[in-house]
Amino acid sequence: MVALGAFGRLWTAASVSALGDGVTLVAGPLLAATLTRDPVRVAGLTVAQMLPGLLFALHAGALVDRWDRRWLTVGTSLLRMAALGLLSAAVLAGGAGLPLLYGVFFLVGCAGLVFDNAAATLVPAVVAPARLEQANGRLQAGRMLGEQLAAKPFGAWLFAVAAWSPFLLDAVGLLLVAALAATLPANVNTAPRVPLRTAVGEGVRWLLRQRLLRMLAWTVAVSNVGLGAVSAVLVLIAHERLGVGAVGYGLLLAALAVGGGAGGLLAGRIVRLAGPGTVLRAGLVVETLVHLGAGATRNAVVAGLLLALMGLHLVVFSAIVASVRQSLVPAELLGRVHGAYRLVTVAGLLAGAVCGGLLARHAGLVAPFWLGAGCGAVLVVGAWRTLNDRDVRAAREGVGPPGSDR
Repeated sequence: MVALGAFGRLWTAASVSALGDGVTLVAGPLLAATLTRDPVRVAGLTVAQMLPGLLFALHAGALVDRWDRRWLTVGTSLLRMAALGLLSAAVLAGGAGLPLLYGVFFLVGCAGLVFDNAAATLVPAVVAPARLEQANGRLQAGRMLGEQLAAKPFGAWLFAVAAWSPFLLDAVGLLLVAALAATLPANVNTAPRVPLRTAVGEGVRWLLRQRLLRMLAWTVAVSNVGLGAVSAVLVLIAHERLGVGAVGYGLLLAALAVGGGAGGLLAGRIVRLAGPGTVLRAGLVVETLVHLGAGATRNAVVAGLLLALMGLHLVVFSAIVASVRQSLVPAELLGRVHGAYRLVTVAGLLAGAVCGGLLARHAGLVAPFWLGAGCGAVLVVGAWRTLNDRDVRAAREGVGPPGSDR
């Protein structure tokens, strides 16, 4: 009962944090657009928010393995609260400019990077091993439904009412997140401390030596190239190819979120019925077919259904991968390995976004879908053998598959 209650508090904290993230991520670009009409400067806000993932993912993992993960979630929530409160006050006073907006988003991105890592490493401390897929699925569902489905229209509406209010709402929510996180069990790494550079290297080497986790990291990175390419131009696809306006674009994103929410609720049951390796393999096939179908259709309803299926697949896939990582990686290395894993996967997402824009400009709006399908096909061929039920089940039990150097 204690573990269940602790997970409930962790889930609530993570979901409230995701809801606030979604509100801020809508309001930030809207605020930037009132300050400048230069597309490069507006896009710079996204760069400021995502850059910490490339610069500090490894260091964030090392910090999570050094300090009490519970208090890291508290501290990073309060830091984000202070930054967003400052931004809200500046907007209210009419003194918000692009440098402040960039700085706040960069700081929030850094703190959020540590928060997400710490929250992920707390899951195996409050959930029984047999329930990891279910727990990770519910965390993913809470994030998807909160950040994507509920927050986006709500954040835009709040900004229209009062431009400062979305940032203040996020700040107040983060106070609740900090209060909930403070009630979680202590989670301190008792292993001897080593220099930060050495600690970072240990996490990277552990990931590179572990065959299944290494393959999963590259699989998600390659998948993210295709997903990032489509996401970067999805708004243009909605307007110019599917013939829907802003509301239609919002509904497409909502379909993705609804599918993700369903996947989060069903992840544990799906894995029990089919086996984790089989689900991972099937997911790669589904992802390839969805890209092909979405690239071939001009019907917005069909595109929405395909996006819902993609959302379901992505959340179930992520739940399994997170469970494998939490089961297989030693507790004292979990933050660093998660940081190294995140660095690889974020790099794939950013590379995909760049490729998507270039492909759409020079080869048309369908080209990003073909890139996504190509990435999926490569993964079906390249990862199929490794992602088998025997090895994935062994990893879920904390035993490295054959050939692993642990």
